[in-house]
Amino acid sequence: MQAIDTLTPCPCGNNAGYARCCGLLHEGGTAVTAEALMRSRYSAYVLKREDYLLATWHPSTRPVSLKLAAQQPAPSWLGLDVKRHEENGAHATVEFIARLRYGGGKAQRMHEISRFLREQGRWYYLDGQFPEN
Repeated sequence: MQAIDTLTPCPCGNNAGYARCCGLLHEGGTAVTAEALMRSRYSAYVLKREDYLLATWHPSTRPVSLKLAAQQPAPSWLGLDVKRHEENGAHATVEFIARLRYGGGKAQRMHEISRFLREQGRWYYLDGQFPEN
């Protein structure tokens, strides 16, 4: 797990800082919206918080492990841009583009349309699709 300065902007892009943003969720808080959960999951990828990623993944689609520590080369996450957030009752969709780089390679874009499900007051990541660009 990677350390972060709590006074710097949150990895998800919120200038309020990690401690006032995704850090609250990583330490057990509840995401009010699916977008907030998605942003906290992006920050968890940046910080290699596999425990949080698995805990916020719906049990019906959750993998056993993500093996983030074994990724070689490890990705460097460069930024997040949320394009769309729609909620309909217990279901939500968040479309985003995350920028990343592997090793010293060229920056890449990961475009995903993620589905979320709310159960017992908590949002969970269900799955995602990668639209063709």
